Amino acid sequence: MASDLLSIAASGARAARSALDVTAQNIANASSDGYVRRSLRIEEVSASGGAGRIGDISLSGARVAEIRRNADAFLQGEVRRTSGDLQRANVELSGLQNMESALEQSGVFTAVVEFEAVLQQLSSDPVDPSRRAAVVAEASTLANKFNITASGFDAVGDGLRFDAEAEVNDANIIGAELARVNLRLTRAGSGSSDRAALLDQRDQLLERLGGFSSLTTSFAADGTVAVSLGSNPPRSFVQGGTAGTLTSATAADGTLSFAVDGQAMTPGSGSLEGASLALTELASLRQRLDTVAAGIADTVNNAQAAGVALDGTQGQPIFAGTTAGTLRVVMTGGAGLATAPAGAAAGSRDDSNLNALRQSLTALDPAQQLNGVLFDVSSKVAGRAVTQSALDTIATSARISLEQQSGVDLDTEAANLIRFQQAFQASGRAMQAASDIFDTLLGIGR
Repeated sequence: MASDLLSIAASGARAARSALDVTAQNIANASSDGYVRRSLRIEEVSASGGAGRIGDISLSGARVAEIRRNADAFLQGEVRRTSGDLQRANVELSGLQNMESALEQSGVFTAVVEFEAVLQQLSSDPVDPSRRAAVVAEASTLANKFNITASGFDAVGDGLRFDAEAEVNDANIIGAELARVNLRLTRAGSGSSDRAALLDQRDQLLERLGGFSSLTTSFAADGTVAVSLGSNPPRSFVQGGTAGTLTSATAADGTLSFAVDGQAMTPGSGSLEGASLALTELASLRQRLDTVAAGIADTVNNAQAAGVALDGTQGQPIFAGTTAGTLRVVMTGGAGLATAPAGAAAGSRDDSNLNALRQSLTALDPAQQLNGVLFDVSSKVAGRAVTQSALDTIATSARISLEQQSGVDLDTEAANLIRFQQAFQASGRAMQAASDIFDTLLGIGR
């Protein structure tokens, strides 16, 4: 009986010590990102039969059955989903804000208005050299402002593509690491501390990967996970100990496409989807800006060809280039402005061709076109900002719910320290009682 009591007490002490170790680990990692609170499952150990107890079932102490992670798969999935949606909104909003800044800060709208204004001033004295020079100077300024806007758009696109490429590389690194974690999980002991640490690592990697693209996950009984990226349809990325390769490709208009092992993939969420949406919007804005620049160049050059310069020769083009980035002024002096109609004599003050140019620009209304572009961008920025704010709130709520469920509460852990310490001390007293019994038995024998 005394030997049974000693073994029971010893098993209780071991279980209490393990519980104290787990509690101490929880306290030490209370502020660690991705750490999930552990708890022990302790179960009774029973022995059947024994010397003098044939057929008897006697309790033989306690043992640590499992180290549990206080994790909720649904809440973890919600954190991945909402974080991915937030990352998509963040990247798209940032890209749109940069596009808006490129349009506003370049001053292209003001340059168009100023160009139309100097044409109007020239109409009051079409042979004034200073006013003619002012028109050429404003044309050069206008072309320069279009160039600056195009360069700003190029910088926005380069930044989005650079970040997306870096995230593609990160996603491949995470995929390879997930595959390694899967292999280690297959070898980890069930319910062990090492297994719990590997599961924490697995969940952290999944959350990081979910920030790049939408995920479809399938968890096996041994804790390994199969991951597919994107949507419509999802593409297998991690399967067991094997990881696929995510790639990106840049189209002629600067937009991005993605593939997993050569199969086209739409991210659906995450920063890669945000970059894709922003680049698509950028391509549309760039096309609209190029249309305005080409329209101005064509309108002015056509008017020039229809009239004569100050020396009576046919007017030559003022602008060259067909896009905002290539637009430039090729006229070197104000004397080349074709203000007079075809057939007019040299030095003619007839400004009918200049008026035709002004009317053509009024019909084209490039200022209004640019204002429409800027208004559309600003509207989208305002709308995406509202969406981003809402998604931020949703993602924060999901994370708070997960932390409440799986995080470490120091008050609870402090209470557990006292409880398990008392259990350890009780087991020690039981072992002391067993020792006293042994001593008494030995004394009787003498």
